[in-house]
This record gives sequence, C-alpha cells and structure tokens, in this order.
Amino acid sequence: MFSANPMGNIILYAEDDDNDAFLVQRAFQQAGVGNRLVVVEDGKAAIEYMAGNGAYTDRAKHPLPCLVLLDLNMPGTSGIEVLKWIRRKPDTSSLPVIVLTSSNQDADVHGAYVQGANGYVVKPSKIEDMVIMARAIKDYWLLHNRGGAWVQVTASNGDK
Repeated sequence: MFSANPMGNIILYAEDDDNDAFLVQRAFQQAGVGNRLVVVEDGKAAIEYMAGNGAYTDRAKHPLPCLVLLDLNMPGTSGIEVLKWIRRKPDTSSLPVIVLTSSNQDADVHGAYVQGANGYVVKPSKIEDMVIMARAIKDYWLLHNRGGAWVQVTASNGDK
C-alpha cells in the first residue's frame, strides 16, 4: 500500500545566483505551484539540507523534499556532486532530481543523466517561458508522476 509522506511538499532548489532564484520563485508562483520552494545558495547547503545537518536538523521545519532542482555550476560543491551524493544515500536515492541550469552543452546534459538526473532543463531567459517550464514541472513531477522518495511502501494489517 502506498502512503504519501505528509512532509513531501517541499521543492529544494540549489541555486547560487539570487536573480535566477528570484525568477524561478516568481515563475512557480505564477504557475500555481502549491509546493513550498526552498532555495539554498549552493551545493554544500543542499547536501546539508537533505542530510539534516547544521541549520537543517529540525525535520519538522526542514523535511526532505519531494523534488530537487539543481543548478550545475555552483561554487564549491557542484550540482553534479550533489546529484552523486543524492543517489548514494538510501533516503534520497529515488528522489526526483531535475537539473535546472544555463548550460546547454551536450557533455553537461550527458553527465547529468549518467549520474542519475531525472530531467535536464535549460533555464529560459524570459519570465513567460519560465512560467511554462514551471507549469510543466508541476503537471508532470508534482501531479502525475508516481513514486520517488516521498512515496513509501507500508504494510497494512492484512499484509503482515
């Protein structure tokens, strides 16, 4: 039997550019995404959030996300390093991860998928296009897609 994790309404967005973070937040609002978008400033903070370390130890305030958006090129810990970390950990290994970056280089696209990205989106430059992107993410990843880290298999009394 499947049961949705009640804390699974967070989208974690690792982005070092404040302007890009603002535009994505605005696009998600305009697209009617009801999930809370939590923005962290770099890959190290994304790992700390998902590990529940440092400022993120209180899981009631900082639950595991249902979806991760990752910029590739961040100072320090890159998006690819975060993706590798996510895929190595049992609690996050099936977590949907979309690379959301400005790079359209074939090597970056290929590298992200090799490391386990579920999607690769080049950041649109116009807010209208970002809203379209946000609606697409909402429609597929948040409404129609089944599975991932936020769905847990639990045994009912009759299954024991």
